[in-house]
Amino acid sequence: MRENTAAVLDFENAHEAKHATTGYELVDVSRGEVSLCLILNHRTKAMRVIDFRAGAQANKFDLLRDTALKFGMERAFTVVEREESTTWAKMGFQKEGSIPGFYKRSDAYILGIEIEPLPAARSGMRIEISGNNSPDKAAADRAEPAYQASRRFLRGAPESLPKVNVAPAREQDIEKAFSHAEKLGRVLTGMEVFGRDVEKHQYLCTARGGFSLLIGVEAQPCFDNAFVEALCAPRGDKETWLTASALEKICAQLVNEGIVSAFALSPSESVELSAAYLQAGFKRSGLLPGHLRIAGQKADAVLWSRRLAEPA
Repeated sequence: MRENTAAVLDFENAHEAKHATTGYELVDVSRGEVSLCLILNHRTKAMRVIDFRAGAQANKFDLLRDTALKFGMERAFTVVEREESTTWAKMGFQKEGSIPGFYKRSDAYILGIEIEPLPAARSGMRIEISGNNSPDKAAADRAEPAYQASRRFLRGAPESLPKVNVAPAREQDIEKAFSHAEKLGRVLTGMEVFGRDVEKHQYLCTARGGFSLLIGVEAQPCFDNAFVEALCAPRGDKETWLTASALEKICAQLVNEGIVSAFALSPSESVELSAAYLQAGFKRSGLLPGHLRIAGQKADAVLWSRRLAEPA
């Protein structure tokens, strides 16, 4: 798990803030009646927007644009309840997916927007906001063949999944897993934070034959939801079923802990990882264009969701 820093910015006061070039950062920004918390992911160059005063304030869009410019973000997204989505749509955000039960008794909508650099000769501004990124036909066309291939992949699933041992990962396990995956160019995530006030855990999943996979879980106790991340995508049939088995075991543990909703992301072109999520009971519930960065390149992300239980 990578380091984070925190900063508070008021763009009206030209306050400079030091920030990381990798990992993630929580930044509070305000201007007039607008007050936002931004979770900046410097690796993927995407920022999550958390709005403390929901509504259509006039300068909210400008504040987002200025923050993106200051921190080099290329994408912004927000997670809101359905009734709030109209406000974000007016600013150019488009619905990219949904997470059933994210707020216990209500679903969450993910809305995103692309932040594109402008040629210097075209305008004095350095960036513009484009609302044409989510999930457009081109992104859907790119993702669909792999999704259909993953469904066909399931036809070869064994009657019972292989046994996998799942245990809390020690710090040395985490470092070793990241180091090995980086050497092989297999890292899918830096396991940066997705939300505020969360509890993060990493699990080392192992099995006979040398299988080893690091899976991160970020739980948000206030809503009883959990974000699940696999460090690497499986290679071939055996690793796919082992990954699915690990995911099933972790989901069973989440149910015991009172989690009602789980969600995950995977590269849209990863057939094996998609098959693992499908086998573990997740359903495709969205497509986030350009949300991931794999080996330094942007990649579309499939959003996976699984309703684990009914809220107490």
